[in-house]
Amino acid sequence: MTYFVLLGMPGGMELIIIVFVVLLLFGGRKIPELMRGLGKGIKEFNTARASLEDELQKGMDEEEKKQKKLEAERLAKVKAEKEKIESEPTTHSDYTD
Repeated sequence: MTYFVLLGMPGGMELIIIVFVVLLLFGGRKIPELMRGLGKGIKEFNTARASLEDELQKGMDEEEKKQKKLEAERLAKVKAEKEKIESEPTTHSDYTD
């Protein structure tokens, strides 16, 4: 399978021809400008990606905090109910032998 992939890739002579055609089409002065524009585009993309990752991480952290808070509230309610039940006096008159 990797042999088929390698067959489609240009070799040394093909790359030289491609570079020559690009030079003819754009000229020596335009290529640095194109590369600068490409670099700026990549930089903006990486900045946006990092910003999105930070925003997602913050959202996940907030959701985790909410879950922990809810669990703590539920645990407090259960403890309060347990203490209430334990503090109630037990009467044995309800039970008949």
